[in-house]
Amino acid sequence: MILAEINPYFVVIGFSLAIIVSYLFNILAKRTNIPSVLLLIVSGIIVHQAFVFFDVRTLNLFPILEILGIIGLIMIVLEAALDLELKKEKWPIIWKSFSTAFLGLGFCILLIGILIEAFFGFGFKVSVLYAIPLSIISSAIVIPSVVNLDAYKHEFLVYESTFSDILGIMAFYFLLGDMESKGNESFFSAAFFNICITIFISFVASYLLILLFQKIKTKTKLFLLISVLILLYSLAKLMHLSSLLIVLVFGLILNNHKLFFFGKLKKFLDEESIKDKLQSFKLVTLESAFVVRTFFFLLFGMTIELGSLVDLTVFFVSLVIVAIIFGTRLLSLRSILGKNVKTFTSIAPRGLITILLFFSIPKVFQQAEFSSGILLYVIMFSAVLMTIGLIQDSKEKTLPVPEEASKDEVQKMLDEMLGD
Repeated sequence: MILAEINPYFVVIGFSLAIIVSYLFNILAKRTNIPSVLLLIVSGIIVHQAFVFFDVRTLNLFPILEILGIIGLIMIVLEAALDLELKKEKWPIIWKSFSTAFLGLGFCILLIGILIEAFFGFGFKVSVLYAIPLSIISSAIVIPSVVNLDAYKHEFLVYESTFSDILGIMAFYFLLGDMESKGNESFFSAAFFNICITIFISFVASYLLILLFQKIKTKTKLFLLISVLILLYSLAKLMHLSSLLIVLVFGLILNNHKLFFFGKLKKFLDEESIKDKLQSFKLVTLESAFVVRTFFFLLFGMTIELGSLVDLTVFFVSLVIVAIIFGTRLLSLRSILGKNVKTFTSIAPRGLITILLFFSIPKVFQQAEFSSGILLYVIMFSAVLMTIGLIQDSKEKTLPVPEEASKDEVQKMLDEMLGD
């Protein structure tokens, strides 16, 4: 049976059920700490196997997956940026999360790149190109999964995963540009120039968009603003700029408009108009990210070929990669935060960015020997370890205090709980 022959109402029912099931998965995730995206991937695999069993042929899902991934990335980073407050007292957590993301990403890329080169025999640059997607923490999984953590852990992990996304994407496209370039321009000088241009465009575009945001009086304006932002992102990407910075800077400036509209710029800011519309914009962004994330991971599950998972080589390489991920994460966290990093260490899932960048590798650099099963194993193992860490953290929060415990014992118990 061909997809075109299916009653369109069945398709509508399928879309509706996907949203409902994803919502239920979110509720389940909050109670069990099992990431909802992992449940969506498993659901996609089940749907795919059902289609195979009933001989239902579908369209090529990879182009749809790539489009959903791009939009999902924009919405998720925007969602995160709209929740971040830039205050003087926040500076320590910002630089610590950035430093951790930078160190963890760098160590991961180097070691996973060396592993891929040694095991598969690819050239070093190609090996690093494959290593970058596997080295990036997925904010698409972290942000909805850490809502039950205390304020400090939640904020640190949101910042870190967002920085990891941005730095990883920049590194991927800088390296890709260097590999495709036939000129003699230095990689580092090109990267520095790219970042400077992107930051300049980001600030100019953000100020103009915010002025537009507060001036629009019609009721249908929020998706107009999102469309303009997606347009800017896409144009910047075609110009090989670090376009995710535009999204991040816009969200930060909008949510912290009082900080950025200072001096003479203050007269251009309509505080009441911004405040009134900002909450609605946050809600639209949150809902849109939820919908896109739902269909992205569901479709990704439907594209997985289970045959690649029975390969022992794939399994072994995946285990080594996961060991590198969490080993380097422990080292980078301890170098920045100190010893009490158990919960932080366990939260390093791979997901949307890993998948999106993996399928963005040009055909000229693609290697048939590198199985997509490695992606699935790394995503699943990292999600399971994160689940264990979140469950352990929630148990420690609810540890009973002995009735006859002394003040010192109570204080020690609290220090252990909060210090983790």
